[in-house]
Amino acid sequence: MTELPSEYHRRLPYGERMSAAELIGHPFFPFEGEVSVVPLDEPVLPEPPRSGEVGGASCHGCLRDKAIWADDQWMLKAFDPTGLPMVALLVPVEHYQLDDLPPELTATLGPMIQRVAGAVRRIDGVGRTHFNRWGDGGAHFHVWFQARPLGMMQLRGAMIAAWDDMLPKVPADEHLANKRTVAAALAEGGGQMLV
Repeated sequence: MTELPSEYHRRLPYGERMSAAELIGHPFFPFEGEVSVVPLDEPVLPEPPRSGEVGGASCHGCLRDKAIWADDQWMLKAFDPTGLPMVALLVPVEHYQLDDLPPELTATLGPMIQRVAGAVRRIDGVGRTHFNRWGDGGAHFHVWFQARPLGMMQLRGAMIAAWDDMLPKVPADEHLANKRTVAAALAEGGGQMLV
């Protein structure tokens, strides 16, 4: 075992399965019945490089592929059809990590989150726009946006990402229309529609 970096790490039961009892029956948990949690792995130290870091894969955030809208500071990317009406990433045009975002770019982040959330809600049948940040796959700063369908109360909360993987994929033509709706809404406030 690698030397563990903190007391938190030292008290965890590596190799054991955690109980899912706290989640079973929770209104946002999408599984029922017997759920087996995989055993807890030991930490991987040092951590492997993410894409966009030295020794990692090339930076996917810097590429304009999948971009549906951009201005001089930000771009919004949307992926191939998923189970939700829209899953998108907001990324700065230049390669920054959260810790080194320049103050002038950081000042525009809140307004951009509002703009994207409002644009996603323009898709027919969307009730709310969830947004979050996971930074484990790529070094290029990015914020995720996920469209929760109107009335789909089970999809509230953090498990929306799991639901996205399990729901039937949105048809390609509908997905394209959704991307165009979002890009056009963003372009109303500036920037360029790219889809």
